[in-house]
Amino acid sequence: MHRDSAPPAPVRTPAGEPPDHHPVLTLLVACTGFFVITLDVNAVTVALPHIGRELGVGVTALQWVLDAYTLLFAALMLSAGTVSDRFGATRVYAVGLAGFTVMSAACALAPDAAFLIGARAAQGAAAALMLPASLSLIRRTRTDPAERARGFALWTAASGVAVAAGPVAGGVLTQALGWRSIFFLNVPVGVAALAALSRTPRIRPRPAPLDGAGQSAVVLALAALVFAVIEGGATGFGSPEVAVASAVAVAAGTAFLAVEARVRHPAVPPALFRERAVAVCTAAGLTMNLGFYGAVFVLSMFFQTQRHLSALVGGVMFLPMTGLIAVVNVVSGRVIARYGPRLPLAAGQLLAGAASLALPAVGPGTPVPLLSAALLPLGVGAGLAAPALTTTMLEAVPAERSGLASGVLNAARQTGGAVGVALFGAFIGGGRFLPGMRLSLLTGGVALLCTGTAVAVLLRGDGGRRRPAVTG
Repeated sequence: MHRDSAPPAPVRTPAGEPPDHHPVLTLLVACTGFFVITLDVNAVTVALPHIGRELGVGVTALQWVLDAYTLLFAALMLSAGTVSDRFGATRVYAVGLAGFTVMSAACALAPDAAFLIGARAAQGAAAALMLPASLSLIRRTRTDPAERARGFALWTAASGVAVAAGPVAGGVLTQALGWRSIFFLNVPVGVAALAALSRTPRIRPRPAPLDGAGQSAVVLALAALVFAVIEGGATGFGSPEVAVASAVAVAAGTAFLAVEARVRHPAVPPALFRERAVAVCTAAGLTMNLGFYGAVFVLSMFFQTQRHLSALVGGVMFLPMTGLIAVVNVVSGRVIARYGPRLPLAAGQLLAGAASLALPAVGPGTPVPLLSAALLPLGVGAGLAAPALTTTMLEAVPAERSGLASGVLNAARQTGGAVGVALFGAFIGGGRFLPGMRLSLLTGGVALLCTGTAVAVLLRGDGGRRRPAVTG
């Protein structure tokens, strides 16, 4: 609460950093990056049936169009913050933004599915560089706490707008100009943001050790896991390639745990998960994205391939749900301020789980307005849970580990999205769409109910608020 009688706190530039003479421009550049990397995945989901028809590919390749992006985004997120510190947030953001822009053009010009999937993977890697660097731009150039808080709020709002606008933008562009226009749109936006970035202050590098071995192991583990799930749906989970990929995933995952336990500066310190709230929030973040983005993937395919709706109508179908998320985010923030984060986090997960369990009741004959209305509880649950999830995670760790905790949570959420698309795509493949869709929604619902119950039970003692740190 602001006290009008108190003079504003002086804004001091961190030692060694130049002053920001264009704070609004810096904030706009940071928000633009977060907006485009969030909009991209939501818009592309709606365009998948059109991509499949034009490039002559099925569900398996379309899963990779989404997951190639999400997988690299998730895996590299663990080290992206360290890279931003080590090489300077401004430079890293510029490299990420330039890479994202160039790869967007490559996606738009893709002659076949293999090229598109490769370009999407590079896009995801660039997005991973941009996300933590965009936060650093705001944090390091706005040292007044109130100004910084407003900057972070606008940054978060940019993502909320992108989530709401993504399906509609994807539907409109695909219907009017073709799916390639979704990627072409990123090019002028990226060029303009790079030009604006050149007028913002350069944030200097700072010493930050990298965990190269751990990072390599986690990329290999996630890639092998997603490959095994996607190819299992296409060729059968007993096929030799799936068995090999599964073995690689287990070996790489084991190697990652061994590396993190031994290196001096691990990307994910095992001790972090000794705090119960961190472990619970990581699991909750993973299941939230698994259930939500997995459901959006299969329902987008359902709207267009089973109900034969246009891309535009298919995108508009999601608008009430995604628009509601942004509104409920605000409500969740007020509930957190009054009651703490445990209540909205548990309620959001349980509501989203129940909504997902109810969705299999829809079918080919369900009226379109009822289909759209059936998604509303899922949006309310996601909107309640997301802010509470971040708050609970960050309150569970000391302030100096907030960046690490945020990176772990974002990586878990992106991993959940990648696994959800892979798993649910495996369920709907092989000519068994409707039974597979129902199994997908039930799987997501059960997972969300499990983590929602874990939040309600395991975080009961402290209401989700961080207890005083104990040293020694």
